[in-house]
Amino acid sequence: MGTRTECALIAVCVIFLSGMDTAMTQVAYSVSEEVNTGTFVGNIAKDLNLNVQDLESRMFHIVTASGKKYFEVNLKTGVLFVNQRLDREALCPASSQCSVNLEAIANDPLNLFRIEVHIMDVNDNAPLFRVKSKHFNISELATVGDRFQLPRASDPDVGSNSVRSYKLSPNEHFSLDVQSGGQQSVSAELVLQKALDREKQSVIHLILTAVDGGKPPRSGTMQIVVNVQDANDNAPVFSKLLYKARIIENTAIGTLVIKLNATDADEGVNSQIMYSLDSDEKYSGVFSIDAESGEITVQGAIDFETQNAYEIHAQAKDKGLNARSAHCKVLIEVIDVNDNAPEISLTSQINAVMEDAKKGTTVALITISDKDSGKNGIAHGKLVAEIPFKLEISYKTYYSLVVDGPLDREREAQYNVIITATDEGTPSLSSTRVFAVQVSDVNDNAPRFPSHVVNVYVKENGPKGQVIHTLSATDPDLGQNSKISYELLDSPHKTSQVFSAVSINADNGNNLFRIGSSSGEIRTKRRMSDNDLKTHPLVIVVSDSGEPSLSATVSVDVVVVESTGDIQTQFKRAPIKEESFSDLNLYLLIAIVSVSVIFLLSLISLIAVKCCRTDGSFSRYSAPVITTHPDGSWSYSKSTQQYDVCFSSDTLKSDVVVFPAPFPPADAELISINGGDTFTRTQTLPNTEKVRPVFIDLLWCLLPVLFRMA
Repeated sequence: MGTRTECALIAVCVIFLSGMDTAMTQVAYSVSEEVNTGTFVGNIAKDLNLNVQDLESRMFHIVTASGKKYFEVNLKTGVLFVNQRLDREALCPASSQCSVNLEAIANDPLNLFRIEVHIMDVNDNAPLFRVKSKHFNISELATVGDRFQLPRASDPDVGSNSVRSYKLSPNEHFSLDVQSGGQQSVSAELVLQKALDREKQSVIHLILTAVDGGKPPRSGTMQIVVNVQDANDNAPVFSKLLYKARIIENTAIGTLVIKLNATDADEGVNSQIMYSLDSDEKYSGVFSIDAESGEITVQGAIDFETQNAYEIHAQAKDKGLNARSAHCKVLIEVIDVNDNAPEISLTSQINAVMEDAKKGTTVALITISDKDSGKNGIAHGKLVAEIPFKLEISYKTYYSLVVDGPLDREREAQYNVIITATDEGTPSLSSTRVFAVQVSDVNDNAPRFPSHVVNVYVKENGPKGQVIHTLSATDPDLGQNSKISYELLDSPHKTSQVFSAVSINADNGNNLFRIGSSSGEIRTKRRMSDNDLKTHPLVIVVSDSGEPSLSATVSVDVVVVESTGDIQTQFKRAPIKEESFSDLNLYLLIAIVSVSVIFLLSLISLIAVKCCRTDGSFSRYSAPVITTHPDGSWSYSKSTQQYDVCFSSDTLKSDVVVFPAPFPPADAELISINGGDTFTRTQTLPNTEKVRPVFIDLLWCLLPVLFRMA
């Protein structure tokens, strides 16, 4: 391509857009094509207000839609530089403006920066004619001022670097008329300035030069050969010098675009016209023209996204011996139709979102684009199905997927996010994309036991280290958050209300039992003897390994029994929780009602007797006194009698024993109630005075027993 000055013209435009959780920043740079790799484009870290030291830790990187790394960032300096050869003609072959859109992504926090690099054209291409020579057959009768269309040169450069003018080698017969400006490209016509004389000169050789506007300018040449002939003295004339037409993209092959019309003032063969399109046109394969009628029809595919307008040249030529011709231009505009569905691109996504993520946390960045134009190219995205996420627009076609509700990994560990994009075309087109969002676990669930209270029965004199029960707790979390361990807590010893003259071992649960931290197995540390307490309340705590750790407790009541039969008896006499009103409840209700009636009748009788007697009639009787003893028994005493009640807590039996007073009078009574459901009463009534019925005193003793049974 020759020696060229390596430089980058840089213009920086920074636009800060806020309003969303994810900041969007746009930076624009300009750089010339064909610069050396490594050429400085801009200090992106400075322009984006980023700390250079954070670029590597935030994994700052450049993403392009094409996947080609035309530009890269030096993470040490924050400089954006050219990474590959830039050829504007290859990047933007059909556009006068050329830009490369980049996306810079930084993590922690997740940010997206939009970078637009304008590729400026340099004059690296010379004008080029499609053919090396052009032959013209011109009659010697041609009049001064006749015009002949010359081939056009093409230049892939744009702007001032494209073809700007044409030059013709010096001669006495022809001059050059260069036409430019407006919507027409630069073209040239050969103009006859002096009449031809075939006898003097039958062939004229000319050189046509196309020159671009670059500095320095570049040029291309072709040879023009003019064959001087006789005859036909009138050229065809088009009704218009410029024809315009519009067609819809994807128009079927054979569809009529426009009909040209040219006339010739000559007669006979010299007035018969044949139409043709310029064979040098690069769009010659897209359209065709009927040689006789001048109708231009579609011959190839019409795609608005590839080419939105066509400029073609047509010729009308008569059939005379010395044929004469005329030329015109045809501009064809392509109308866009909605033939491209929106495209959904996942720009960036985090690996997993924590289940305790706050509302508004960004999960992924999404781009929705449409190749169509106008309303056909405007697309909108939305989420399908009810999920705890929502789609928020960040900037133009950029969207953010953010958390919009509570997440619970134990209920849903993965969400299939379905995004549908629909454009505004008629009829509208849509596309769908599905991607998965993983929910990571946090320690938000404490371990759980199947029951809050566990009853365990163990035989006396069992072997040391025997497994008396295995606890099983569960934790719905994952990993370390679900890894649980068991521990036996110290708990105060419950005093057993046992009436016994033998001393009781006061060892607590930690001295008698141990638990496997991972297995949950409760084992004895030594043999259980009859000197040990009959019941041992234990408190077990289970904790997970999460941060912070969560725990739960369960109460384990260990009951020491002598034999297996005792265990069965315990289970038989244990209260059973029933959903309905059982016979036992009915009997208990009848007993309570009966006792209450007897109590009320006795109370009424006592009041009646007291009211009928004098104050001294009851001198032999003092007010009854109920005393609780440390061994768990009760005493009901009067001046003449005393009742002692004893309850044993090591079994579910209840005994009421009535002991006589130390020195009972002649009319004292002895009442004994045992566990065999027998009742024996020996009563000696006084000879002279009326004594209160003994069942009243007995009732005071029975009431605690009945309430305990209830």
